Amino acid sequence: MTNYYEILGVSKDATQAEIKSAFRKKARELHPDVNKTPDAEERFKELGKAYETLSDNEKRSLYDRYGEEGLSNAGYSSSGPFDFGFGDINDIFESFFGGMGGFSSGSTVDPNAPQRGHDLRLDIELDFEEAAFGVEKEIKIDHLEMCKECYGTGAQPGTKPSVCPECNGQGRVVRLTKTILGSIQQVTTCPKCGGTGQIIGTPCKKCNGEGRIEVEKTVKVKIPAGVDNNAKIRVAKEGDAGKNGGSSGDLYIVIYVKPHKEFKRDGFNVYSELNITFPQAVLGDTVVVNTIHGEKEISIPSGIEYGKILTIKNAGIPYLGHPEKRGDHLVMIKYLPPKSLNDEERRLYAKLFELSQNKKPNEKLFDKFKSAIHG
Repeated sequence: MTNYYEILGVSKDATQAEIKSAFRKKARELHPDVNKTPDAEERFKELGKAYETLSDNEKRSLYDRYGEEGLSNAGYSSSGPFDFGFGDINDIFESFFGGMGGFSSGSTVDPNAPQRGHDLRLDIELDFEEAAFGVEKEIKIDHLEMCKECYGTGAQPGTKPSVCPECNGQGRVVRLTKTILGSIQQVTTCPKCGGTGQIIGTPCKKCNGEGRIEVEKTVKVKIPAGVDNNAKIRVAKEGDAGKNGGSSGDLYIVIYVKPHKEFKRDGFNVYSELNITFPQAVLGDTVVVNTIHGEKEISIPSGIEYGKILTIKNAGIPYLGHPEKRGDHLVMIKYLPPKSLNDEERRLYAKLFELSQNKKPNEKLFDKFKSAIHG
């Protein structure tokens, strides 16, 4: 079984700084442009996966508790319909070393080769219950789509781009500059075609020669049950359209869950508070409490202490990927002295206080009644 800590060469209690430093070192050793061993590329990808997991506190916590299966169940899987997280291993490496940090193999890029479109991000807000039980949302996005008038060529229908005479279709020009140290060869982007290698004589009127147009689109997104704040959901191919026939980018939806007036969430458990009376605390009772699954009865044992937590099993948040499994609903018991007493209540409390004097001094419940009466 893969061990992300071993891949990075760090201990399980490693700090984020140590994880980042270990990744830098290993990435320079394993990058395929430097390491020519047959398994270098595969090891490099594993390194990136390990870093993506351990550098994210939420993912790391899931991995420490449940391993790779826990990550998959929580939706952190590139193979499933929801891909939590952004970019790929090359994006990570570039963020550290800036465009492969000089590890380029020296190969040139065809300016007319298919180019993947940009990924897009959209933040949406969910109600507490929507995040708990899942919901299907219709969202509107603005993204670039291929121009259907020119089919992405940028040229007016009936015409086609021509090869740039300045760079002969290469997209780059070589310039020689003479200095006191001799001639220096410099490769720059072709100023005539802007690096495309083509000249569009008659631009498409609909997209102005861009080959893509910005459109507003409505997308249906299924939010799985159990998502929480900052969950990231990938909707494939709903980003910007690619260039030169390249694939579209993806749309990433970032979740924000609105606070609930009654409930609080911790992982898959839900917390609430219940205020009871002194008599209920002393004698016990059966009461009804609200949960996200409706009203539930709980039994309050006699003599319950202030701040005691009572548990309602399986009344919490459904687990991501396993909606049949749920967390618990935890109820914190609170009670306050009555603010005012009528004559009959005061007589009864006074009688209880009188009786309490014959009890042992460590009878905490009667101490509370004493405080209530004199408060």
